[in-house]
Amino acid sequence: MKNQYDNKPHTNKFLEATNLFLIFLRLGLTSFGGPIAHLGYFRQEFVERRKWLSEHAYVDLVALCQLLPGPASSQVGIAIGLARAGYLGALVSWIGFTLPSAIILVLFAYGLTEMSNVVNAGWIHGLKIVAVAVVAQAVWGMSKNLCPDRTRITFAIIAALMTSIFPGVSGQVSAIVGGGIMGWLLLKQKQDFPHADFPIKTSKFSGGAALALFLFLLVFLPMFINASSNSLIYLFENFYRVGSLVFGGGHVVLPLLESVAVSGGMVSNDLFLAGYGLAQAVPGPLFSFAAYLGAISHIPPNGLLGAAICLSAIYLPSFLLVIGVLPFWENIRHYQWVKQAMLGVNATVVGLLLAALYNPVWTNAVYTVVDFCFALGAFLLLSFWKWPPWLVVLLGAGVGELLN
Repeated sequence: MKNQYDNKPHTNKFLEATNLFLIFLRLGLTSFGGPIAHLGYFRQEFVERRKWLSEHAYVDLVALCQLLPGPASSQVGIAIGLARAGYLGALVSWIGFTLPSAIILVLFAYGLTEMSNVVNAGWIHGLKIVAVAVVAQAVWGMSKNLCPDRTRITFAIIAALMTSIFPGVSGQVSAIVGGGIMGWLLLKQKQDFPHADFPIKTSKFSGGAALALFLFLLVFLPMFINASSNSLIYLFENFYRVGSLVFGGGHVVLPLLESVAVSGGMVSNDLFLAGYGLAQAVPGPLFSFAAYLGAISHIPPNGLLGAAICLSAIYLPSFLLVIGVLPFWENIRHYQWVKQAMLGVNATVVGLLLAALYNPVWTNAVYTVVDFCFALGAFLLLSFWKWPPWLVVLLGAGVGELLN
């Protein structure tokens, strides 16, 4: 029998899917700190611990998902599940990672007043500090593998400067595209093009069909709303559109959701901000905030049905885009010029993580010397003592509560 650290998928798809669900469920329960921290947790789990992916294959995947609309960390998880166990693997990976935060936020929608002070709890602050250590470990490890020379170190620093001076999606996309161009131009003499295997079990036909469905729903769902007064279709279309058009994921989704939920009459501004505040404190993806909005909406369907509709609608574009793009991406990236460009992109992604380590991860967690020492200790445990992240997360929550 294969153990949990085996880097070969189970031949039995049901066993592999079950394994994936349990892994992503644990990550969904312990991955605090937002999308950048999630990528750090994923790297520790799938690159370092389980060795399912090489460093270069993982960063190639991260770079691709950064360029797609939707939540990059969730898309990385969906892609890993797809590679391990096909469509079922993609689905259970998403469910496992998303379910804990969605349940917490739906419960919060049902019991808002009783949980209103959780955002300021000491254990939440402790978890934010652990997220600093997780991202720092990811930057440290990835830089050694992906920036081995001064040229690529320069790429990373320029990317960090660019995204710090020009925050937001435009700065990130410009840095990634610029890194690819500079890699193509300047890394022609580099011979270290490592094999970056990322097996995808879907065909180009399936990929084309997924992309066609993505565009069909984006274009024609608004027409269905005009032809019908069905509130379920209205709710689904609004959240599908948000998931299709938001680049950068994470906090970038806030203004689009605000226009749909508050301006659209689903919730009051106070209820919107209360739920968004808690969404910063729970593990897992920030897009789970959609479940809260669906549950607490003044416009039916609401409750559990509303939560399920909003959550599935905002993530459906991510599934279609990942399934649609990966079969073509796997062929394209094996060309020599693409490999050169991806070496530059990989170095650029390290720079993006470096910039994110400062803002928002560091600036939202480290306020005092005690916080700094706490973060250093967590980094020591993760990077050199090789403690598992879930244990450091639990320790961080306890220490944060004691120091509060």
